[in-house]
Amino acid sequence: MELHNLRPAKGSVKKKKRIARGQGSGRGGTSTRGHKGAKSRSGYSSKRAFEGGQMPLQMRLPKRGFKSPNRVSYVPLNLARLQEIHEKFGLSEVSVAALYENRIIKKGDKVKVLANGELNASVSVKVHAISEKAKAAIESKGGSVTIL
Repeated sequence: MELHNLRPAKGSVKKKKRIARGQGSGRGGTSTRGHKGAKSRSGYSSKRAFEGGQMPLQMRLPKRGFKSPNRVSYVPLNLARLQEIHEKFGLSEVSVAALYENRIIKKGDKVKVLANGELNASVSVKVHAISEKAKAAIESKGGSVTIL
């Protein structure tokens, strides 16, 4: 076996279908496009999600709800979690930067402290938002609250 003797396996190579090469080719005339209609014309391209005139899926499905583009979402941080953070990392000041450094929040996240759980330590907190109960609980333990 030499390079000049190599042949593909029998039946593995097919000739390309040559469309629009005259009547004798068997694919002349309409060139496999059928008669009339948009798809038979040159330059035809269908629209995204076009289903041949059938009502498209995105129009058949019900529309529900509303998402405000101006919504501000906060990462909730309960008092119990603040206590855990204070014990685990030894933080007396819980700020957004400290939370980011310890991988508790992601970059650009806004933090809101909520009053779920119990806080035993005196902690100063610098966050974007805080509930009234949480603020009262932190200040009653001798901590301070700063809203960014």
